[in-house]
Amino acid sequence: MVDFDIGERFTATDKLGNKFAYELMGIDPNGGDRAIILYNLDQRGETRVEPEWLNQRKIKRIPADDRSKMSVKYYDIDETAARRAKEANSYNTYPPLRATIDYRASVDKAAEIAEQQKARVDPMYHERIDKLLDTYARKLAENMNKSNEIDARVPSVMIAGPANFPNAKKEKQNAARARNLEDWRHIQGLLDKIQSTGRGGISADDPAAIDKLKAQLKSLEDGHLTRKAVNAYYRKYNTLDGCPHLSEENIRKLQASMSNPSWGRQTQPFPAWALSNNNANMKRIRDRIAELERRAEKPPAGWAFDGGEVVVNTDENRLQVLFDEKPDDAMRQELKRSGFRWAPSQGAWQRQLTDNALYAAKRINFLQPAEKVPEKSIKETLAYYSQQIAKNPASPSAPSKPSHGERG
Repeated sequence: MVDFDIGERFTATDKLGNKFAYELMGIDPNGGDRAIILYNLDQRGETRVEPEWLNQRKIKRIPADDRSKMSVKYYDIDETAARRAKEANSYNTYPPLRATIDYRASVDKAAEIAEQQKARVDPMYHERIDKLLDTYARKLAENMNKSNEIDARVPSVMIAGPANFPNAKKEKQNAARARNLEDWRHIQGLLDKIQSTGRGGISADDPAAIDKLKAQLKSLEDGHLTRKAVNAYYRKYNTLDGCPHLSEENIRKLQASMSNPSWGRQTQPFPAWALSNNNANMKRIRDRIAELERRAEKPPAGWAFDGGEVVVNTDENRLQVLFDEKPDDAMRQELKRSGFRWAPSQGAWQRQLTDNALYAAKRINFLQPAEKVPEKSIKETLAYYSQQIAKNPASPSAPSKPSHGERG
């Protein structure tokens, strides 16, 4: 039998030439003949085999640094915590590696979504899709490990029995479960981000947003110049035939459009309103580029307010509001009206970091910066107290606060 360590990867080729890559997950002592647990890296799924299975195939180890057989990185699942969680809530035996296999199945499903999205969009978006997939895999592992840790804190009443059951601890456990479930929902939202990447506008979350916006602006500018040149050619020759700025196919399409009754009384192939709209779009993109470049060079500063602080989180590209205590319902409603949403994974109310977000935050009354005592006032007060102490060194108590007249 081939000697492998847990976690090693290898390829196995059968007599028909079918070749797959596997990872040795572990050995199930209660698995009978099929005690060896493998993970098929090509078909993305668990398989159990008998020892003889390995001897019936041509086996070749995959070097530890070769990740070509895996399109996604798997993060570690705490199997000990998973087993304890199972034992605290069920009489059934915990199947070896069950949590890890379930985790990998979820990540594999996300990887399929990512591969499908890559096939639909420009390759320039592939790196962002890969990063989102890796973030999903990492955060899902953290969430599952946290879930198992929470489930193991207090056993089920079915296991522990009703006598002297720790109800208070159970309530805390259930609250922790609810928070972790919110985190899980947020993590699942990453799948929507993967599916929307490259299909809509350019998000400021994209690290390459400035470059993409500049490319988009260049395309609009080139098209705008072409339309103006076509209009000038038409005004000069009263025809599009032979126009050097258009291909023959585009000339035919534009002529067909101009012959349509809906073209109306337009005096040029590209009407003034279309050029005006294009100018507006170019200005909007220039403004976005300027905003992103300004923020990259000098990120805006956050501020403290009475009861918390506003944080400019450039890593997450979010403006975040952190409270010392849970805000009341009226405050939460005001945050929502201003575009902020609660992010359990961040422990903050947040929205995308933009000039509009900063403007919205500064308009909210309870987020106004905390007032600071003027430095001059502090120095004057300290000087006054120093003078009083010098005059009355034996006085055990501090003098009363000076009036405005006493301050001179």
